[in-house]
Amino acid sequence: MKAGTNLEKILESGRFAVTAEAGPPKGASAAVIQRKGELLRHCCDAVNVTDNQTAIVRMSSLAGCVLLKQLGVEPVMQMVCRDKNRIAIQSDVLGAVALGIGNILCLSGDHQKFGNHPTAKNVFDIDSIQLIQTLKNMRDEKKFLCGEDISGEVPLFIGAAANPYADPFEFRVVRLAKKVKAGVDFIQTQAVYDVAKFARWMEMVTERGLDKEVHILAGLIPIRSVGMARYMRDYVSGVSVPDEILTRMEQAKDAKEEGARIILEIIEQVKEIPGVHGVHIMAVGWEDVIPQVVEQAGLLPRPVL
Repeated sequence: MKAGTNLEKILESGRFAVTAEAGPPKGASAAVIQRKGELLRHCCDAVNVTDNQTAIVRMSSLAGCVLLKQLGVEPVMQMVCRDKNRIAIQSDVLGAVALGIGNILCLSGDHQKFGNHPTAKNVFDIDSIQLIQTLKNMRDEKKFLCGEDISGEVPLFIGAAANPYADPFEFRVVRLAKKVKAGVDFIQTQAVYDVAKFARWMEMVTERGLDKEVHILAGLIPIRSVGMARYMRDYVSGVSVPDEILTRMEQAKDAKEEGARIILEIIEQVKEIPGVHGVHIMAVGWEDVIPQVVEQAGLLPRPVL
């Protein structure tokens, strides 16, 4: 049985979806998530809560999702394989569903050496593709990974990430196909700046007919400074920032304004690419720009289904 979450209904109805991201705090303040939720509630169909992203300790994704839910904002719970074994993962899935959280995004997770506890023991008991299979099994077969029955329904809308830019480029679509075969319902991609290369990846996706089997949302990270543009280009793996964008940021009188303009242009371009079903905006620490971008892109009001 499927969840019938708001995000699922919008994607299944063929409408262009908008999701965003609310990073939880390095602390216990509910107000941080609540502020982001209030900001995003009218311009997004669902909001992701990250799961200790970049291996840095933060409030749990599950708690952040509950806080969004209390505000009437639909959450997407991110879940990484780095920190939990299959027992804890399945337990958290049941808990999330019991609390009314139906969208779960399956991720491998950044290695702990990149975070603030580099000597922490990682788990990686299962990988992101096995996690997708596990959730599909829990939903469709009502079975745990061990084969035992689950009592009752586990309605889920299953998501995962895809990186159109990592090398080897040709392998990217093969990996996506594996996630589709495992049972993923929607995909949020790594940030798109090089639209031509993203369009080539989408061509390969549509040639295989994968766009008919999974909903693809193009990832977007608004750039708010020249320094951020350089950092994205040089240090964020799998992100391709063309020289032209860097030059525009360097020459801009107002970097934030130019950054918002660039994202609007990218939205216009990705909307025209066959097989793209929506956008996922990750405005790390700059969530205030999201309502403005969504409005200027002509994506308001959001449908209520």
